Amino acid sequence: MSDKAYRIEHDSMGELKVPRDALWGAQTQRAVENFQISGLTMPRQFIAALGLVKWAAAGANAELGLMKSEIAIGVQNAALTVAAGDHDEHFPIDVFQTGSGTSSNMNANEVIAHLASDALGIEVHPNDHVNMSQSSNDVIPTCVHVSAAIAIHSRLLPALEHLSKVLESKADETRDIVKTGRTHLMDAMPLTLGQELAGWRSQVDNAAARLRDSLPRLTELAQGGTAVGTGINAHPKFGAKVAVLLAERTGIDGFRPAESSFEALSSQDTAVEISGQLRVLAVSLTKIANDLRWMNSGPLAGIGEIELPALQPGSSIMPGKINPVIPEAVAMVGAQVIGNDATIAIAGMSGNFQLNVMLPVVAYNLLQSIELLARACRCLADKAIADFTVNIGNINRALDRNPILITALTPVIGYDKGAAIAKKAYAEGRSIKDVAREMTDLSDEELDRLLDPAALTEGGIKH
Repeated sequence: MSDKAYRIEHDSMGELKVPRDALWGAQTQRAVENFQISGLTMPRQFIAALGLVKWAAAGANAELGLMKSEIAIGVQNAALTVAAGDHDEHFPIDVFQTGSGTSSNMNANEVIAHLASDALGIEVHPNDHVNMSQSSNDVIPTCVHVSAAIAIHSRLLPALEHLSKVLESKADETRDIVKTGRTHLMDAMPLTLGQELAGWRSQVDNAAARLRDSLPRLTELAQGGTAVGTGINAHPKFGAKVAVLLAERTGIDGFRPAESSFEALSSQDTAVEISGQLRVLAVSLTKIANDLRWMNSGPLAGIGEIELPALQPGSSIMPGKINPVIPEAVAMVGAQVIGNDATIAIAGMSGNFQLNVMLPVVAYNLLQSIELLARACRCLADKAIADFTVNIGNINRALDRNPILITALTPVIGYDKGAAIAKKAYAEGRSIKDVAREMTDLSDEELDRLLDPAALTEGGIKH
């Protein structure tokens, strides 16, 4: 860099050059130079959480009489601009950095101190003021929890609710459409399309319930534990005040100090738990996506029960081909989230004594999974499920010839006779009713009653 392009900054290791227009200082610059690994920076939601935590910390320190009101207000105002995303370009540090996330914590401290100093016209120190009563070792785990809690509340749970409502509406719309059930990908007893969609909806609702069950642990915060969990250099009431302020600012009532600050610093068990719940959702969405792909398959040589909305040409070589692009995209999201979960599990194992040392990668993967799933839920709801059409003709043709309908007669004629009828019907391409008329003494009225596909979807014995 030319002399005009940089300024000289100092830290405990000496001086170094920092880009003149950068809001960060020496410690951030060292991290930029040391960790040129992926080009991936910490997620927007995480930077927002850093801003919120610094805002709450300054407020708590002021309330406890540890920080002058003027400086606290300056820090808080600057921190809120960081939370709002006004300075994201000044958070350049790679995800793959020091495992405690110290570099990202100091990045926030330096940027906020710079902004506050400029606004107040006095020096605001990144460590003495912005980082007062804190350590990277409690700030970063706190930010993992705060950012994930906000993302789940504001993004994922509303997306799940939206998907559930779309499924409920579509299930109601198709509640009287009787179709062939399938087990092992083979023809089975009938059910309604509405019943099938109701099963998907239960998966989605259970995913939301699992997340809500885990949220009370996610809203426990490490803040106040400082370096190793003992709370050194922090007021005993500091962590609780930070939690109260964060709750007021975010509208998430559950924020509170962790029951054990030693656990909160040394482990990432709650992040692993949340990731596990996200993995279950990823599995559920992939199941739904694959069912949609099978049901849409064809249009002539596949199952062809439904037709998904035509969104784009499906082939660069085959004119007229339309592919199930939304279910495919959702299935890829599922694969990514399951991969992220594996990364988070390995990171969760990486707590050594009083500190986990893979915190940035936990934050990155957890927040990516939440965001991907939230977007995938809305995409699946709005671009695949809401407007698919039903091919009644294809459904009825398959249903009329389904040899498994003989199951309804076995309580009357026995399993062996039923198997013989099913084999004959399948071999001759005839309906069960026609063959049963020849091979049993049942009347047409009895056969109509026992083999009514709609009645068979209601369960129970019909004889």
